[in-house]
Amino acid sequence: MNIKQRPQTMEEYINLVDQAVFEAADLRAAIEYDGEFMEGVAGFVSELENELNVLLKSLKDESYSFSKEDLPFMSLVNSVNDMLLPFKHLLRQINSTHTLGLDRGQ
Repeated sequence: MNIKQRPQTMEEYINLVDQAVFEAADLRAAIEYDGEFMEGVAGFVSELENELNVLLKSLKDESYSFSKEDLPFMSLVNSVNDMLLPFKHLLRQINSTHTLGLDRGQ
């Protein structure tokens, strides 16, 4: 799957969100390893992790629905420096899928 392309199936979308959950957990581990260096991340990583886990749960239990509105974590994502959030592109891809739906091809 191309990085800019939206997922074509719910399974691909779930995998994308699952990957973001993993990345957020990895970011938390980096904070725990080097708290001083990662100080700028500590303020938002818990909120991001929680929101990603809620999204993943709703996808897996099939209570999820697409929307024209951005996902709740996007205001947070947009306010954080790319250096502190190295998987920002992934979160934007998830949000794009949320607002535009699955990519059913041209």
